[in-house]
Amino acid sequence: MAVEALFGCGHERNSLRMLHAPRQRFWRWLLVLVACGCTYPPPPGVIRFDPRNPPRSVKGPIELNFGSYDAYWEALVAACPVVISMPGGNAGRKDSMGFPERWRVSREYCSWLYYTPDQKYEMSMLVEGPPQPPDEQGVRRCKLPVFVEDERYSKGSLKYVYIIHNHPEFPTAISEFDFGMLALARKIHGESVETREGRIPIGIVAYFAKSYDPAPTRCEGFLEYKFGSNEVLKWTPNDQGQWHSEVAGTVTWTSETEAHFSPMKIE
Repeated sequence: MAVEALFGCGHERNSLRMLHAPRQRFWRWLLVLVACGCTYPPPPGVIRFDPRNPPRSVKGPIELNFGSYDAYWEALVAACPVVISMPGGNAGRKDSMGFPERWRVSREYCSWLYYTPDQKYEMSMLVEGPPQPPDEQGVRRCKLPVFVEDERYSKGSLKYVYIIHNHPEFPTAISEFDFGMLALARKIHGESVETREGRIPIGIVAYFAKSYDPAPTRCEGFLEYKFGSNEVLKWTPNDQGQWHSEVAGTVTWTSETEAHFSPMKIE
């Protein structure tokens, strides 16, 4: 893009997708907007903006007690409960009791994990995805500004390491929207960044919760894809808090902006 103001990530639940005429879609969107009102303030650490007038950048660091980290892995794990604990951030298993109701009010939230000139990893403010109209209830999306604005550092001095976001349902997979978002990020920010830990490929992470918890305090897992790899990894902790990974699927890039994902069945 040229440069556009936003990246877009999201995913679709095919079993819930419904098709309606354009006129019906317009009125359903209107009903959603009226019902939402968007008059209530966003949660702490979250920004909300009009998709018709998007900002070019999102502020950082996040206005929560997140801290800064010396290692990207520590930052990724610490960000997980922050993201999925947001209102509607997790809906649990698709086959669990009450899932349809929780899914209807679920949201995606997205953020940047970035690297500063002080050699620290920080998290930007979270962007709240919009409510979906009734005829698009199978989709959850979030639009992330291209840049982070951190007033402590000069323009152009930040390095972009991971796009992080949540998938409210479980099981889940990295979507075509997610791969497209990463491809655009790579085009603007480069394929990798140099850190004191070495060179790190730009990547995308999707956090999930295996079971519904309205106020989760720990991370149950996430999907990770680093640009240049042909695999998506699923990371989960054991009872002792030790993390292990398994291959969640394979990735084949069909163009500079499109990728095909072949998932493996992993519970």
